[in-house]
Amino acid sequence: MNRFEDAVHRDRRDHGELSPQRFGEHWIDTQKEMFGNSVTLTENYSVWWSYIPHFLHAPGYVYAYGFAELLVLSLYKMFMEEGDSFVPKYLNLLASGGKDSPSKLLEDFGISLDDPRFWYDGLEIIDEMLKQVEEL
Repeated sequence: MNRFEDAVHRDRRDHGELSPQRFGEHWIDTQKEMFGNSVTLTENYSVWWSYIPHFLHAPGYVYAYGFAELLVLSLYKMFMEEGDSFVPKYLNLLASGGKDSPSKLLEDFGISLDDPRFWYDGLEIIDEMLKQVEEL
């Protein structure tokens, strides 16, 4: 999804307004790359990009999914290390309802989103999950 979004916005910047057909070409190209030979993409599938409105209205939107997933995994690693003392901070974070920026909301945890070590903790969890899948 991110590669589609990136391709569409780059093409728009470089060449101006895009036709629905051009959107469809980007969609098919990036979906083929994602799915490989696992599914057959029909010609009608080229319009499926249109059911996701944020592709047009919020450039970079899908980035938030990856950011959130890695953030939660890194926080989970903190929980595994800290145990019960982590819980009140986490409940306060959830209660905030997203009223502030992520960096401000995470101050209680004593982390900086600019610190690569925080993100590596989440990546290590992903790496461990992949190893488990490979073993299966």
